[in-house]
Order: sequence, then C-alpha cells, then structure tokens
Amino acid sequence: MSEQERNDDHEPAEQSASDILGAALGGVARRAGIDPAEGASTQKVVWSAMGGWRGILESVLPSLAFVVLFTLKPDPLLLSLGVSVGLAAVFTIVRLLQKSPPSAAIGGLVAAGAAAALALFTGRGENNFVLGFFTNAAYGSALLISALVGWSLIGLAAGFLLGEGTAWRQSKRMRRAYFWLAIAWAGLFAARLAVQLPLYFAGDVTALGTFKIVMGLPLFAPMIAVTWLVVRALHPSASRSDASAGA
Repeated sequence: MSEQERNDDHEPAEQSASDILGAALGGVARRAGIDPAEGASTQKVVWSAMGGWRGILESVLPSLAFVVLFTLKPDPLLLSLGVSVGLAAVFTIVRLLQKSPPSAAIGGLVAAGAAAALALFTGRGENNFVLGFFTNAAYGSALLISALVGWSLIGLAAGFLLGEGTAWRQSKRMRRAYFWLAIAWAGLFAARLAVQLPLYFAGDVTALGTFKIVMGLPLFAPMIAVTWLVVRALHPSASRSDASAGA
C-alpha cells in the first residue's frame, strides 16, 4: 500500500475526531454567546461570555466572601467556607426557580463544594483554591498542545461556529493566527499558576484569593475581545454580517 493510500485511509478518522471536538468546543462557545456567525458587537460578545451581571456575581462573590471572611476571622474555617458555598447554592437555586440554564451555577456550586470539602478535611484555607490550579493546568496544557500539533482548539471552535470545519488549516495565515491565539490563552492559564502557586505554598490565603479574583474575569474579558476581533478579521464574512447588523 502506498503512502498516499495510507494517508487516505487515516483521513476519515482524523476528520471525524476533529469534527467531534470542534462541535463540542463550538457548542460551548455558542452557549456562552460567542458566535461569529451572528455578527454581534465585540462588547456584546464579551458581556455574554462573562454571563452579564449574574455571571460576574456568580464568579466573584463566593471567592470574595471567602477571602474577606477568612481575612477578618480565619477561625473557624467553616464560617468563611460555609458562606462561600452558601452563595453558590443561592445562585443555583435562583437559576432553577427562574428556569434559566443552571449549568454555570451548578458547575460553580459543585466546584465550590469540592474545594471547601478539601479545605475542611485538611484544615488549610489555601486548599480551597487547589482545584482551580488543576483546572488552569488542564486548560493551559490542552491549548498549548493543540497549538504545537497544529490543531488549535480556538481554530476548531471557530471553524465549527462558522460552518467551515477545518478549512482554516489550509491557510497559512489562519493557522498562524490560531496558533498564537491558543498560545495566548495557554499563557493566561500559565500566568495564573505562576502567580498563585507561590502564594499557595507560602500559605498566604488573602493574597491568593485576591489574585484569583483579579486574574479571573479582568483578564478573561480582554482575551475574549482579542479572540473575537482576530476571528472576525480572519473570516471577512463574519465581519460583513456584523456591519449589516449594526446598520
């Protein structure tokens, strides 16, 4: 069997895997309000990705409550952890009562509960942030590896959303752009670890919690904006739809 025939045999499986992954990533992005095909403004996309005021409160308040209460009264640890998990539970209940998609709040509640359980079990407040380290490491590694092997996760998501599949890989310009976007996102997650891990090992719970909040949405929002602008520039059809929507 020739090399070309072997490549042809492997192509369907490769395409199938990329289609499945692209569809999954694109679905997540679409549910977050990030869809270049809709031609929304950059401001609207960033706001949707953050979940609006509700998303901001759900993301910030539990961590902020824990940091403030732990700083003011580190003992008992149960108080600061209980308020943090309690706030996450309230957000989840409100979403369920309003029959809005509760996935984000439920995810936050599960994560907050697991982190609190670990902190209580060990008796160390800094362990309330351990699960976040693993999350950042997993996301950062996946994005970095995808860029290095030439299958940028950002490109896969954008290709699915725009109905172009993996056509972006045929363009050197697009491959390079999506490579650097994936690297930039991986760098964001790596920066969080680089700043927060030393604080964890130093046992500085207040500084650790503060930097977790500061390096959360305040860095996530501009990265979403940059990614959105680059995708629009790479796909002129999306830009034209945006212009038509704003007319």
